[in-house]
Amino acid sequence: MYLLARNWWAIAIRGAAAVLFGVLAVALPGITLGALILLFGIFAVADGVFAIVAAVRAARREERWGVLVVQGIASIVAGLIALFVPLAAALAFVFLFAAWAVVIGALQIAAAVRLRREIEGEWLLGLTGVLSVVLGIVIAVFPGRGMVGIVWMIGAYAIVIGILLLALAFRLRRLARAGDATPAHP
Repeated sequence: MYLLARNWWAIAIRGAAAVLFGVLAVALPGITLGALILLFGIFAVADGVFAIVAAVRAARREERWGVLVVQGIASIVAGLIALFVPLAAALAFVFLFAAWAVVIGALQIAAAVRLRREIEGEWLLGLTGVLSVVLGIVIAVFPGRGMVGIVWMIGAYAIVIGILLLALAFRLRRLARAGDATPAHP
């Protein structure tokens, strides 16, 4: 029931990684596409690993874990393609990132809908999902508007998403602590 609350730290790490990725992208707009692909690959693999860690923990407690596994696998696959096939990824990076953002956003929206009965503040996860989907669509529709503009847009997206994930993590942390303070039922 409190899967996300118990794993608030994983969401906080994902948020911090997103903010770090975003700041680097905005601060260094002239970086090469290869460097951007490397940063995205590392971020996506880390995001996927933490999603799968949360899924394994949920499975041990016989809680829902399927969406987390799909999200984790999608992130890891996208990240590994970016890391190990950089020339192909350079040709398809804009569309790869757009598809990743749409898939992750849709999964986050689905999770937020399920969470609305469980916690307050689920709108943060829903908003994160909506922003991800919108970014993915905009990048897919306007891929040639200049790499610097796309880098800045991706950086801004990552910073906003990271801040929203951090806000959600700390709300979940409060929920977890409140749950730990309540007596267990016999």
